[in-house]
Amino acid sequence: MSNEDETPQPSETPQPSGTPENRLRKELPEEVPAAARASSEEEKHDTDTGPSLTGRQRLVKGVWPPRVTRAQLIVAVLLFGLGFGLAVQVASNSDSGSALRGARQEDLVRILDELDNRTQRLEDEKQGLEDQRTELENSSNQAEEARKQTVEKEKQLGILAGTVAAQGPGITLTINDTKGTVKADMLLDAIQELRAAGAEAIQVNGVRVVASTYLTDSGSGVKVDGNKITQPYRFQVIGKPQDLEPALNIPGGVVQTLEKEQATVTVDRSTKIVVDALRPAKRPDYARSSSQ
Repeated sequence: MSNEDETPQPSETPQPSGTPENRLRKELPEEVPAAARASSEEEKHDTDTGPSLTGRQRLVKGVWPPRVTRAQLIVAVLLFGLGFGLAVQVASNSDSGSALRGARQEDLVRILDELDNRTQRLEDEKQGLEDQRTELENSSNQAEEARKQTVEKEKQLGILAGTVAAQGPGITLTINDTKGTVKADMLLDAIQELRAAGAEAIQVNGVRVVASTYLTDSGSGVKVDGNKITQPYRFQVIGKPQDLEPALNIPGGVVQTLEKEQATVTVDRSTKIVVDALRPAKRPDYARSSSQ
C-alpha cells in the first residue's frame, strides 16, 4: 500500500466557546413545547382577570355603576315630581283635619248641627220652589198668580242686589283691631262664612255687601267696593241667628283666626237688624233677559 492511502484524515476538534455559533445559541431562548405555551397563556389570563366571580357579584357588577340614559332620567324626574305632589297633598289633608281631630266634643256637635242646618235650608228652598210651581199649575187665574209671584220675587232680588232696605232677625259682628293686623282677606272670609250660613243681607260700616263686592287693603284700613273703612269693623247681618253665630265660632273658623291676630271679636244676636245702606240699580251693559 502506498503512503497516500495511509494518511490519516484530519479529525474535528471542538471549537472554542467564544466562537460566533456558540454565542448565538446562548442568546436564543430554548424552544418551549406548544402545550407548555398554552398552559402559560391560561395562567397569565387568570392572573389578569383575577379570581372567578360568583353570580351575585356578577349581577352587582352589571348594575353598578348605573348606566342612565336620557329617557330614564326624564322618567325618574317625572316620578319624583308625582311622588312629591302626592306627599304635599297628603300633608295638606292632614293639616286641614288636625283642627277637627283636636276639637272638643261640643265643637264637633256644633259643626254637625251647622251642616244639618245648611242642608235643611237647601231643602226648604227646594220645597218653596216646588210650591210656587204647584200654585202656578193649579191656580184658576195663572196670570194673576204669576204677577203676585213676580212682585214678591222682585222684592227678594232687590234685597239681594242691595237696592232696597231690609230688616229682620240676625247678628251684629264687631271686630276691634287695635294692632292693625286684620287684613281684607280676613274680612272677606267672614263675609263668605256668613253667606254660607244663610245671611240674606249684610252691611259693613255703612257699605252694603252684594254679589259683586270686593275688599282691598288700604293703609291702616280696608276698602269695601272702593269705600275706605276703619276699625272697629261692624257687620250687620240679617239671617237666622242660631245659624249665623255658630258658623263664626266653629274651630279654626273666623273668630279663632281673628283672635290669633290679637283682634277682639264680639257676636251679638238680635231680633231686629236694620240694613239700610243702598246700592244704585245699575243696568247691565250687555246682558239682557232671554225672554225679550
